[in-house]
Amino acid sequence: MLNPANDIRLNSEKAITATGPCFIIAEIGQNHQGNFNMAKKLIRIAKDCGADCVKFQKSCLPSKFNRRALRRPYPGPNSWGDTYGAHKKYLEFSQEQFKELQDYAEQEVGIMFSASAMDEDSVVMLDHLGVPFIKVGSGDNCNLPLLQRAASTGRPLLVSTGMMNLRDLRKLHEHLTRMRARFALLHCVSSYPAPLEQLNLRVIPELRRIFPDTHIGYSGHELGVEASVAAVAAGARIVERHLTLDKTMKGTDHCCSLEPLELGRMVRSIRLVEAALGRPLKEVQPCEATCWLKLGKCLVAARDLSKGHTLAAEDLCVKVADPMGIPSNRFMDVIGKVMRNDRSFDDAILPEDLGMVSQGGDDADDPDPDPEPDD
Repeated sequence: MLNPANDIRLNSEKAITATGPCFIIAEIGQNHQGNFNMAKKLIRIAKDCGADCVKFQKSCLPSKFNRRALRRPYPGPNSWGDTYGAHKKYLEFSQEQFKELQDYAEQEVGIMFSASAMDEDSVVMLDHLGVPFIKVGSGDNCNLPLLQRAASTGRPLLVSTGMMNLRDLRKLHEHLTRMRARFALLHCVSSYPAPLEQLNLRVIPELRRIFPDTHIGYSGHELGVEASVAAVAAGARIVERHLTLDKTMKGTDHCCSLEPLELGRMVRSIRLVEAALGRPLKEVQPCEATCWLKLGKCLVAARDLSKGHTLAAEDLCVKVADPMGIPSNRFMDVIGKVMRNDRSFDDAILPEDLGMVSQGGDDADDPDPDPEPDD
């Protein structure tokens, strides 16, 4: 049997836990358009929207692509270069620029900074930067050399599971466990945008059941925020969504990214859902006291009852009564008890009528609108 998932500590303030707040990542990716100032602006926006972390993407192009792929012509409305290599190079920041963005995020803005490593050389660079975790995208969830290199850093890994079936996912979990990685798995559908009817958010609680030792999150590429909020209700401990200044900008990720107002709404909605989820304990809530005093029903005499009479079910009815007597949920408890006082038809049956309250008020039979749950 697998043990419950351990907390994944990211820094002195943030951790991925089974019961704490969902960890929310604003994925800037390459939505900065290769513009350093735009990247900084998006970092500030993510913080203002309440995200816990900003995340970029890092590639060392010769390590990620072969030469032919880099030379491939790349025309079209989303292209930043004549070839795919030129296009990708335009969108890449250097290690020095990443360091500057990291310092800006963590020291000036006050938000966690990390990135997806798209190749092994990028893993090394991110490790050198000291990021709190390394993200592994869906394109690399079967890339064993990259996974091994990332695991060897000792940093937590957040691994997206797009383009995988359950058999693949079991193998991934097995590999990462054997590598002694600290990791979380993010349910993901790799389509931009992903159709709502193919998100299958019910996979999230199923993965939590299959892998109880692993935190399960959600990396969303759908339109809108509702499904991402629902993922939290389904048990996601991490939510990642792309952030953009404008969905109509040049680039394939913008259309399924969230604009600032949407990201802010998603974060607020997630926090409200978390508050509403509460604890898995059914009990009478303090806010219900007023309603109980107004509408709560109690036991009432269905006929005149004399002192010494042994109560039977036909002696009682249930009504809203003044004064409020023994709660109706004690109906079966009082059957067979002996009346200590006379009560007329339609009188409330009070605890003292049945000796259910001691002089000190400590009797175990004191009526309670919410009897203690069974052990």
